[in-house]
Amino acid sequence: MRKLANHLSREQAMKEIAAESFSRQTISFYRYILLDNVEELRDQLFEEWHKLGVLGRVYLSSEGINAQINVPVPNLETFRASIDTSPYFKDVPFKLAIEEPATSFWKLMIKVRKQIVADNLPAGTYDITNVGTHLNAEEFNREIENGAIVVDMRNKYESDIGKFSNAVTTDTQRFGDELHEVVEKLQDKKGEKVLLYCTGGIRCEKASAFLKHKGFEDVSQLYGGIINYKHEIEEKKLESKFIGKNYVFDGRMAEAVTADVIGKCFTCKSPADSYDNCANDLCHALFIQCASCKEKMFGACSEECAKIAALPIEEKKVLRKGKKATFKVLSST
Repeated sequence: MRKLANHLSREQAMKEIAAESFSRQTISFYRYILLDNVEELRDQLFEEWHKLGVLGRVYLSSEGINAQINVPVPNLETFRASIDTSPYFKDVPFKLAIEEPATSFWKLMIKVRKQIVADNLPAGTYDITNVGTHLNAEEFNREIENGAIVVDMRNKYESDIGKFSNAVTTDTQRFGDELHEVVEKLQDKKGEKVLLYCTGGIRCEKASAFLKHKGFEDVSQLYGGIINYKHEIEEKKLESKFIGKNYVFDGRMAEAVTADVIGKCFTCKSPADSYDNCANDLCHALFIQCASCKEKMFGACSEECAKIAALPIEEKKVLRKGKKATFKVLSST
């Protein structure tokens, strides 16, 4: 049987989105829950959500769901009702985007994976349901003021453009590596209060369980992550102890929490916090670049890549033939 999928090209999909007469709401949600018949559930969700015009990236596994999507605003209530009819996902909290762009996704993609957040550890290594205490924004701020250790459970390129002040950050780009690095950095802090945070909360669920497994006695996590924190501090008029931008994994790449610019341009090292991919498709590295360098370098990360990016499209096609760029990040620090 042919797998249900969106077969539109990016160009055609973007044209259809541009012609839409309605706006879209970007939403993220997750739930750790034991799932059976994941392949069947995947096709069921794809069929239901495709009819509602949902676009986005969704991961399913036997341990649960991790979804980043956008939904046509006229279909929001119907989508919520559809979610709540599921015995697995009923009442799952939605995290709404801080900033809404023209489009955050251009197609619906639902993939079955071994884990919804890969930690590269054998199944059963630790109890992923034994998580830390959930704190709202006000409680999280108070614990920071009381001297708790704050730990960023995101990749380095995420913390490079935004983080909680004085947070412990990692130098890695993979969640599994981050778990071990945090344990090593805090080896002598197991009796102290540790606060974890991430984008929407999903990585902190596993991280808090892993730290408790490793003997940390007092672990808490920011409920709903940075996304929810931003909404809460605005609603309650609280001070934002997070500075800069929150990196997001869709077409927006980042959304501002405060106006602070803490990143640096990869090319000139001046203050900057706008991520982009190198204009040379053979490189395609993710990096920060200021507007001035982007214009001067044609959106490329180096002089060599700038030369390739400036070639006629037919020459670039010849160079790309049979080659595939791998994901890499160029750090400004």
